[in-house]
Amino acid sequence: MARRSPTIDLKTNPQRRYPVGVEVLTGADGAVRAHARVWAPDCRTVELATADDGTARLTTALSPEGNGYHSGFVDGVTAGTKYRFLLDGADAFPDPASRFQPEGPHGPSMVIDASTYEWGDQGWSGVSIHGQVIYELHIGTFTRSGTFRSAMEKLPDLVDLGVTVIEVMPVADFAGQFGWGYDGVNLFAPSRLYGTPDDFRAFVDAAHRLEMGVILDVVYNHLGPDGNYLPRFSKRYFAGKHTEWGDALNFDGEDSAPVREFFVTNAAYWIGEFHLDGLRLDATQQIFDSSPTHIISDICAAAHEAAGERNVIVVGENEPQDTNLVRPGTPTGGLDALWNDDFHHSAHVAGTGRSEAYFSGYHGSPQELISAAKYGYLYQGQWYAWQNNRRGTPALDLPAIRFVNFLQNHDQVANSAFGRRGHQDTSTSRWRALTALLLLMPQTPMLFQGQEFASSRPWVYFADHQPDIAKLVHEGRAKFVEQFPSLKSRDPSERIADPADPFTFVACKLDWSERSRNVQALHLHKDLLRLRRDDPVLRGATPRIDGAVISDHAFLLRYFGGENGDRLIVVNLGARLHADPLAEPLAAPPTRAGWITQFSTESSRYGGWGTPLIETHDDGWWIPAESAAFLVPADGQTSSR
Repeated sequence: MARRSPTIDLKTNPQRRYPVGVEVLTGADGAVRAHARVWAPDCRTVELATADDGTARLTTALSPEGNGYHSGFVDGVTAGTKYRFLLDGADAFPDPASRFQPEGPHGPSMVIDASTYEWGDQGWSGVSIHGQVIYELHIGTFTRSGTFRSAMEKLPDLVDLGVTVIEVMPVADFAGQFGWGYDGVNLFAPSRLYGTPDDFRAFVDAAHRLEMGVILDVVYNHLGPDGNYLPRFSKRYFAGKHTEWGDALNFDGEDSAPVREFFVTNAAYWIGEFHLDGLRLDATQQIFDSSPTHIISDICAAAHEAAGERNVIVVGENEPQDTNLVRPGTPTGGLDALWNDDFHHSAHVAGTGRSEAYFSGYHGSPQELISAAKYGYLYQGQWYAWQNNRRGTPALDLPAIRFVNFLQNHDQVANSAFGRRGHQDTSTSRWRALTALLLLMPQTPMLFQGQEFASSRPWVYFADHQPDIAKLVHEGRAKFVEQFPSLKSRDPSERIADPADPFTFVACKLDWSERSRNVQALHLHKDLLRLRRDDPVLRGATPRIDGAVISDHAFLLRYFGGENGDRLIVVNLGARLHADPLAEPLAAPPTRAGWITQFSTESSRYGGWGTPLIETHDDGWWIPAESAAFLVPADGQTSSR
């Protein structure tokens, strides 16, 4: 039974929030009706067909607007109605801008009325990049249940830890029963695996009531290989170029304007409909656009506009380390911060001694770690032999907060092939020292789920694909790790986990009982984050910092605190060091009273051996092996345990 809907003038109708998808609107007559709009320039006719639930299926023909869009009001369709778009009277497909896919990407879409959710975050002003501590998590493995609602129950633990911003790995719906989320195909639909759209709203709402921000990892460089129906509406969604993971999106070719609108709308939608505090853009180097204004800049602008008076942040991943992304006024500018792989790679080599594959360009030396603290990226245009190319762009002038530093993230842990956590690949004491360095550096720190309590659960790649795709993915992961000679030479029986095996996914779920068992690791992270938050010098907006190498494995970082006094971080990643003499002006105390140790990773509270006096009055400096300490001027300060 087919009907034709009246058209709507989107420019003069203020009710519709976004230019694509199905929205529930209230008409001038007070009647509540759904309005649908979809870009399908390759189709002569588009009809909205309600899903067959045992009754006669109703179809409503949408009116062509003459610009590739089809739109119209649809009677009898309300929140909760399942539907598809019938193209040219033949095949029916989910809505490209579906707000929910209750049966997955291959099933019908569901009409969602976001206005019915009652928010409790009134007065929440959002977040800026300064002063944040980011915590990356994956909803499906963060708890045993793997849902938005169960993740909500753990939010007080993150507040107690000292986290200020949660970075949620992608939630856009994807095929299969588990996955990392980077193969999303329904970019407006929170995955049904984790709950309903209102469940996600409740998660964000709960975080805001606890004064934590939430940003969402989004993928705007490709779509997943299974359940991607965009080409059925228009092949011009894609550019004819390829990324490392699939077809590139069309942001600068023929008919690219509606494609740009789709993705800019998606960014605004997550900020507006879910009160998110920002986005993390995946692999921006694979977002191809030669337009005068890059799509990334448009996405950033849309996110800020959608937030209204709230503050939001947009963080990017960019493997070539293009700092123009955080420079206002450039064609690609607009990001607030960039992930810093250089710090991770140098710290990894410092902790493990393994400088193979893409770690081969790093020594993990004291000077590298000092430079990372002072300048962010280590590669700012130098030759990088592993890539047979120059790496990075100038960054000497950028504020430290523009760089997101980490010792673990979802990619780097999984790239160890067997998903070993950082503390499992080095000594406990050296890991404590590196943790202190991460959390006391001026850059924006990020932790990966479970890192704070030394989770023993592995983190490897998992994806529930169809057998033919799953086979290719498994072979691809095995091929990827062959770049590491130490992994390639392992016994053939030590195969990497099959990404499609459900056990691989289950094994990655956090064991929260470890939080109470590994209290020393938890205390370490909590105390460091409290120190970072409370110390007036560490929490300064733009601290002036310098550093000095004092041995092959040890170095100093000095914060110049002005009227608040200076601070000194002493890091030793080698054997116990007796520095006498120590002819280094950065070690000189600001007063003749000298330095005292306010914090040490060798405190018994963290499982250490204890820290004797580091700076003596008559015998130089004694720096414990594999340790980090935070020193303050002796006048009126409180010493550590």
